[in-house]
Amino acid sequence: MSRIVALFCFLALAWAVSVPAMEGPTVELGKNLFESTSLGSNGKSCSTCHQDGKGLNKIGTYEDGQLKEIISSCIQNALKGKKFNPEAQELDALLAYLRSLQK
Repeated sequence: MSRIVALFCFLALAWAVSVPAMEGPTVELGKNLFESTSLGSNGKSCSTCHQDGKGLNKIGTYEDGQLKEIISSCIQNALKGKKFNPEAQELDALLAYLRSLQK
């Protein structure tokens, strides 16, 4: 019986080590999404219009919920993509990246 338990523990540990950790809403992920053309269907990215944060100097005046709505609207309208769920990690990552641009 102890050999079965030991084998089970070994397999569980091997699985845990081999499964990559989910990337959370990091600034780096937000930057990658900001520069990616995969958010929409027209070949553009957020950085197409906002290279180096151009035009985003007033984002500090918005609360997170408001800014998430603006991000989603830009994805839907400017990039011709689908809005993110308000709880999506990608949306949180984009928000974190935009907040990192504040001076």
